[in-house]
Amino acid sequence: MERSLFSEEHIIFRSEFQKYLDKEVAPYYEQWEQDGIVPKSAWLKMGANGFLCPWVEEKYGGSGAGLEYSVIIKDETDRRDFPGFNSSLHSNIIVPYIDSFGNEEQKRKWLPGSVTGEIITAIAMTEPNAGSDLAAIRTKALKDGNDFIISGQKTLISSGLNANLVIVAVKTDTSAGYKGISLICVEDGTPGFSRGRRLNKMGLHSNDTAELFFDDCRVPASNLLGEEGKGFQYMMQKLQRERLFAVIGSQAMAEAMLDMTIKYCKERIIFKKPVSSFQHNTFKIVEMATEIELGRTFIDSLIKEHIDGIDITKKVSMAKAWIAEMANRVAYQCVQLHGGYGYMEEYPICRFARDVRAHPIYAGSTEVMKTIVGKMLGL
Repeated sequence: MERSLFSEEHIIFRSEFQKYLDKEVAPYYEQWEQDGIVPKSAWLKMGANGFLCPWVEEKYGGSGAGLEYSVIIKDETDRRDFPGFNSSLHSNIIVPYIDSFGNEEQKRKWLPGSVTGEIITAIAMTEPNAGSDLAAIRTKALKDGNDFIISGQKTLISSGLNANLVIVAVKTDTSAGYKGISLICVEDGTPGFSRGRRLNKMGLHSNDTAELFFDDCRVPASNLLGEEGKGFQYMMQKLQRERLFAVIGSQAMAEAMLDMTIKYCKERIIFKKPVSSFQHNTFKIVEMATEIELGRTFIDSLIKEHIDGIDITKKVSMAKAWIAEMANRVAYQCVQLHGGYGYMEEYPICRFARDVRAHPIYAGSTEVMKTIVGKMLGL
């Protein structure tokens, strides 16, 4: 699928990153899936090769590269079904909070390590009783002299075990609703900060997901990110980018699943004919190919608009709802076309189907996306 979004330089970069995945990720990924976590050494290798936060300015240790390079890294990682190595969450969703809202001291403290992989980040929003409704969070941070004392619990936190820097959404004013939410950075080893069990998920096994606990966790007030009471505003601002990268992953996985299924259906013989030669199967493949082509056109237009600084809130919410669901329709049909082998772990389509199931849920469920679009349409 030809894409005008990328120059010759981008194409060369894509080729180099593909080679990196072949050498440094593919041979080890199954073990990481079994272990339920990506070793920190793998993060350091990604950083050493310039594949973490390439957009960070050179003065903070980055390359100052355009967003297209981050898109390629996400695209290729998910196309190979390595989303459990969720470097994109770190590079494209969490670290930008520090870049956008952090002061100079915070940027110099945390951005260089985020580029090298010495710092692995997580963002702690979700709580046992607060998911999409962020205004309902109960974790609080009370001012005590030059410190904040954080008390509460977070759950379903991606990179919750690996992270050594967590941006925590807290209530600094419990009477102000969403206007009382702030973001505070908590570093590994801070007294009162602990991690619970690794959560056992349907898919994305190598992406460590955990519970986090804050028991009178004392954090310097200097770790406040941005202004007090602006946390909800900051999170809403960054959700465009989060959902954009989520959709990039959904689209890449849909394309990969179709490619492997076409190959399988051409080779697999049943009743003395290739599976692909049956009209019903041909039609199914054509329907999937059409939806995937539509998805690619939509997502590439959104990437360009985001690069150009256009507000894509409505469109990216539409894309998040439709493309994530489309990828799951593709997963269902591709497993079906593989027959019994599609249910076997030794066939890649099996893991793809498990992993892609999370896409209509995280970064805002399909239902939440439709609610957002409905409101923007004045409904």
